[in-house]
Amino acid sequence: MTSIGGAASPGMVDWNLAVATATRLVRPGPEVSRDEARAIVAELRRHAKASEEHVRGFTRMGADVVHDTPVLVVDRPGWVRANVAGFREILKPLLDKMQERRGSSAGGAVLGAVGGKVTGVELGMLLSFLSSRVLGQYETFAPATRDLPAGAPSASGSGRLLLVAPNIVHVERELDVQPHDFRLWVCLHEETHRTQFTAVPWLRDHLEGEIQSFLGETEVDPMTVLERIREAAQSLSGSRPDTEEDDGGRSLVEIVQTPAQREILGRLTAVMSLLEGHADFVMDGVGPAVVPSVAEIREKFQQRRAKGASRLDVALRKLLGLDAKLRQYKDGERFVRAVVDEVGMDGFNRVWTSPNTLPTKAEIAKPADWVARVHRRAES
Repeated sequence: MTSIGGAASPGMVDWNLAVATATRLVRPGPEVSRDEARAIVAELRRHAKASEEHVRGFTRMGADVVHDTPVLVVDRPGWVRANVAGFREILKPLLDKMQERRGSSAGGAVLGAVGGKVTGVELGMLLSFLSSRVLGQYETFAPATRDLPAGAPSASGSGRLLLVAPNIVHVERELDVQPHDFRLWVCLHEETHRTQFTAVPWLRDHLEGEIQSFLGETEVDPMTVLERIREAAQSLSGSRPDTEEDDGGRSLVEIVQTPAQREILGRLTAVMSLLEGHADFVMDGVGPAVVPSVAEIREKFQQRRAKGASRLDVALRKLLGLDAKLRQYKDGERFVRAVVDEVGMDGFNRVWTSPNTLPTKAEIAKPADWVARVHRRAES
């Protein structure tokens, strides 16, 4: 999966409290001995390194790119710390804006006293929930910290690749699949994301620009944003009444949208569908040659996704927009597969030429329209 990642306005969110809360509430990982843990970390590092060659050979991307983005094998608290650092970076403009508005509002003094700590606790609750579900993540905008290094900004981008070892072990045991194969399979997906951003120099800045445009269009009272976070936290704790309305099933992002944001979100949805679908396509394309049990892993993993979850999981996924994330994998993978079938891998790779050759949200659903726009027009 892909991530967003400086200091932000301290009054709106107590980031240290968010980390402390999440770390305190995070579920323990599966039981492994110290020797097992060392072996798992070493194997994940080897798989991440091997995945570079596999992914670049299959995608024909980034063969000449040298990057310094590190691979970090982390536990659940480590994932929390990395993501808080990323949130602080990407949300800074929005929180600065909210801070200014809060200062001029009648309730600004009250918010200043308790709002940051309340939001920090509630954000920590959400991060503790998510920290047990993420297998890996390429942090595109990750700032370097003392214990979490990141690649230096350059033509090949910056960032870091995170592999969450306890979650990988938990899922491989739950699915009862071959651990060696499953770990390599996960690394292939995440390495594809690293290749996307290091081989396509403009992609990071384009995505950051879209995100900042989305945040810049936010015209919402700070209390509204805090209330949405509170709703998510109440769902997490089970304290939200069964009869309470859920805004028609809209996610947290959709609730705060302006008309301009809906346009931006459409473009972001398309590019995220492309990135996630491409990673799934590559993972399964490389798989048969290097992951002997890839068919079994894919079938069991898809069943796990489709099986659904508890009422709590469903409520949180809806509120946080994670259902849309799962659709991005499916829609994006269908788009990539259809285009590659039509024009081959080199023809598909025209998608990385510029922001103008990225698919629209409508083209993700109708790949032939993208082929017609990008290929037929270029050939005419």
